[in-house]
Amino acid sequence: MGIFTRFGWIRRLRSVVFGVRRFMQAPWAGGVVLLTCVAIAMLLANLPATALYYHHLLETELSAMVHSPEGVIDWIFPRGMTVEKFINDGLMVVFFFSVGLEIKREIVCGRLSTRQQAILPVVAALGGMLAPALVFTLFNHGTAAANGWGIPTATDIAFAVGILSMVGDRVPVSLKIFLTALAIADDLGAILVIALFYGGEVRLGYLLAALAVMALVYGMKRLGEKRMGFYLVPAVIIWGLFYYSGVHSTLSGVAMAMLIPMEPRYGKEYFVRKMASLKGAFESIATSGDDFPDEEQRACLRRVRQLSSRSVGMSYRLEEALAPYVTFLIMPIFALANAGVGIASPEYFRIFAHSPEIGSIGMGVFFGLVVGKPLGIFLAAWISVKMGLAAMPEGASWRMLLAVACLGGIGFTMSLFVDSLAFSDVALIDRGKIAILMGSAAAAVLGTLLIWIFGKRNKQLT
Repeated sequence: MGIFTRFGWIRRLRSVVFGVRRFMQAPWAGGVVLLTCVAIAMLLANLPATALYYHHLLETELSAMVHSPEGVIDWIFPRGMTVEKFINDGLMVVFFFSVGLEIKREIVCGRLSTRQQAILPVVAALGGMLAPALVFTLFNHGTAAANGWGIPTATDIAFAVGILSMVGDRVPVSLKIFLTALAIADDLGAILVIALFYGGEVRLGYLLAALAVMALVYGMKRLGEKRMGFYLVPAVIIWGLFYYSGVHSTLSGVAMAMLIPMEPRYGKEYFVRKMASLKGAFESIATSGDDFPDEEQRACLRRVRQLSSRSVGMSYRLEEALAPYVTFLIMPIFALANAGVGIASPEYFRIFAHSPEIGSIGMGVFFGLVVGKPLGIFLAAWISVKMGLAAMPEGASWRMLLAVACLGGIGFTMSLFVDSLAFSDVALIDRGKIAILMGSAAAAVLGTLLIWIFGKRNKQLT
């Protein structure tokens, strides 16, 4: 009986593992995990039993210290590194690196590779950044919150594409492609905003050293080096130099992504020739059916795997390999560290109130995401189509494009990131976080509702 029970547990465990794998392959899975982490972070930050430990953990120092014999600290690296800073300035480098790889792929050979493909999502993304920035400025011009204009300008691709996948065929495929391309162009815009407007005081020596290392990596790439190890060490060095330069260290991830080779180590002719040779060698190995694969065949299969891997560009391999870690590890950790806002204080229930001194960050972020973002995307797309600069996505209507544009108001990851850079006052940062969560939720509900209504009408008409 014990044996059957043990095997029953094995079968249950196997079914759980298969279920987790199926869940992780769903396009909406990343959004679900992020929402769960947001809820957990809010609970940790507000429950009396955990709030103090939650904040203390994020403020814990992680710097390595070297003491002199007299007890004076001689060397600290990285200086000022806490758990929260490690997540925002360290782990998020991998996120930005992954985003950089995706942007590069789309520009070189994807949805943004030709003028006809790129013009509509790029123009719409530009409109979707300018309009919410203007809305935020209208509420906060001349106040302490004015520097937060970049908060509502970003679109969270994980949530937006996840919702589109859940609404099924109510949205034309062309609009799903449009929103994905728009979000990628939007990410590029957000990276430029962070680089130009939300860096610290630039230390030119460190920045020039970083640029020098990047020039060496570029030269190495031009010489045809395609081994991953030769790019990993410079990437760490460039991150450290960016960290101390005053330019936000996460941008080192984007910079390195642009330097990663897309060309494979082996060309098509070499691959075909070597595969034919390995296939012949594999078939010539004598073996019985019981010992397949034997040691020689395993060695042959390893060479096949190595040949296949090196026949795919490093950029593609890294993007595919990092995707599950970014989606299910780095972004959830970021949400756990940044979405936890204590709302016990009565002032946070008045985040939509306006003050001549501090403005209204709540109204600026909320209406920037819910009103400014969709209108900016829609009007920019409408103008570009009417002027003949771009073509309307195939099978799409203006009503459905407006509905999809509403999903562009889901800011979340990038908005939370910019919020942490825009202010030094913790009260403003927390108000911005609450407004981001409320605005992103409202944009998601509004977009989904409009898609359901307009999609239902389209089905009735057909």
